Parts: sequence; structure tokens; C-alpha cells
Amino acid sequence: MNLEIKFFSMLQKFMRIQNINCSAISATYRRWYTSSTEQNKYKFEDDFIASHIETTRFQKLLLTAGSAVISLLDPMRADMIAVMGETAGENAMRYMLQKMKTDEEGREILRINSQTVDLEKLRTFPDGTLGKWYITFLDKNKVTPDSRNPVQFIDDVELAYVIQRYREVHDLFHTILEMPTNMLGEVTVKWVEAIQTRLPMCVGGAVFGSLRLYPKQRDKYVKYYLPWAIETGINSKFLMNVYFERRWEQPIEDLHHELNIKLLEIP
Repeated sequence: MNLEIKFFSMLQKFMRIQNINCSAISATYRRWYTSSTEQNKYKFEDDFIASHIETTRFQKLLLTAGSAVISLLDPMRADMIAVMGETAGENAMRYMLQKMKTDEEGREILRINSQTVDLEKLRTFPDGTLGKWYITFLDKNKVTPDSRNPVQFIDDVELAYVIQRYREVHDLFHTILEMPTNMLGEVTVKWVEAIQTRLPMCVGGAVFGSLRLYPKQRDKYVKYYLPWAIETGINSKFLMNVYFERRWEQPIEDLHHELNIKLLEIP
């Protein structure tokens, strides 16, 4: 933690010299040590303007390097992974944006604004539907769709929305792939995401996260999880183009068939 505090203290001093407002970074830093969750009350464009921090290429490089080091030391630091995702991989973001623009459902997603998911309504859906699977996943893993950091360091509003959307549906990827949120599950999902999105943070999470697996986990990972994740990433539909909010009542088996996803089976 001392390393993290020292790094961001130096970064804030540097940005003050460059006449950049650091209040948003300070707010982000405080959020790391609180458990508050806030609802998305405004349109994404308003959120983008409010949270955006303009940075130079050099400053983005500093943020990328610092967040990458901390992420390697502690792969569970989602906040640092988020920073790295925003400051590295612009080409991957443009690739994702283009994939969404060339797909009918993807284009619809680009026109919507993020809204808080009605969790109580999801509980009313029948067993076997996407909505029921999703709420079961959230309850089982004690996570919430509202615990997302705002995009801050991306300058293009369209690219910022793509990354925000990726964060929003990450848990849904876990859900439809039936992967837990432990290290093995995260690494497996990261491989699928890395192949489909080309985001450096996903590639790094997939490669370096696997080094932290326990020996028994690593055996299963190499033999079953990794080959399955690569096959799924290549052969399944581009998951960012799935308008999940319109599919809560869809039977999960039908969705798997439509997306060409075959769940992992371990003998």
C-alpha cells in the first residue's frame, strides 16, 4: 500500500505542475477505501464530462506503467486494472467500437444510456432464464452491477462508452460462461475477453493472472479451462454486441445456442 500511495502522490504533484485538476483523482483514490455504490442517474455524456480528466500522452504512459505494476502485485485490484484499461489499448477500443457499429444489435447498444439494473425484478424471472442466472450469480459471488468506477482518462466519448459498457457486462460474461469470480474463473474469462476485445488489460490479466494459480488449479487450467476459453473466444459471437437488457427472459440454453457457447465440461 505504501508503494501505491507514493506513486499516486507523485502523480498528483506532476499533474499540478501541468495545471491539471486532480480533484477527480483524489476522489477516485478515496473510493478505493470505501464500499459505497452510486446509481447512474444521468446520461452517460453528462457522466463523461463530469469525470473526465484530460491527460497528455506522457501522463497516460505514467498511469499505464504505475497501474500495471500494482496490478501485477495484486491482480484483485480492479481499480488499477480499470486505470490500465483506460490509458492503454486505444487501438483495441477502436476495434471494439467498429465491431459494434457493424452489428445491428451493437449499434443499438451504442445508442442506449447506462441504467441501474432492477435486481428485484430479476428475482421474479423463471428458473433457466438469463435474468435468473444473472441474479443468482450476483448473489452467490456477492457482487453488484453498480460497483463500477467511472471512465476518467479516455478522451473520446464513444471509446469511453465502449469501455464503460465492457465494465457493465463483465459480470454477465461470467454468468453466461458459468465461471466463478475466483482466480481460475477470472483468468478464464479474461482469455475469452482478450481474444474478442484485444484489450491489453485483458491480455495481461489472462497471461499473468495464470501465474498465481495454485498447482491443482493450474493443472485443470492447462488441461481444460485454457483450451475451452480460447475456443470460446474464437468461435462465439462477439459478446459486446449482446443487448443483455432485452434478454432477461430468454432461456439461457437458447442464448448459449445463439451465441455459439458450449459450457465447459470437465470429466
